[in-house]
Amino acid sequence: MLLDTSGLLCCFDADDDRHHDAVAFYKSAASRLAHNYVIAEFVALATARRLPPQPSLDFAAAIFADAEVEVVWVDQALHNEAMTLLKAQTDKNYSHCDAVSFVLMRHRKVNDALTTDGHFEQAGFRRLLPR
Repeated sequence: MLLDTSGLLCCFDADDDRHHDAVAFYKSAASRLAHNYVIAEFVALATARRLPPQPSLDFAAAIFADAEVEVVWVDQALHNEAMTLLKAQTDKNYSHCDAVSFVLMRHRKVNDALTTDGHFEQAGFRRLLPR
């Protein structure tokens, strides 16, 4: 399962209506995959939502440190492949972070995403959390 920004936020924020489902999906996943752009975006989103900064940063650090989460560091090739995807699909409203996720998911043959983002379904993946 790919861990997306919105899914991580649902795991982190106990006040979110999807928190319990997100945590259950997270715990039951056979594999967990993320990339450093998602973690960076999580920190920015938590800040924008005015969630407590230190716990948000601790949560992000815990994802990096969790041996059961494979965090891929986006290199130039992955970054460029995501840019190519964006250029080929200008009719979509994908973020660059989303495009990196889609490319990585295709490379790893991952279909499920812990996300509330409908773009994942638009790109042919399974969104595990409702909007």
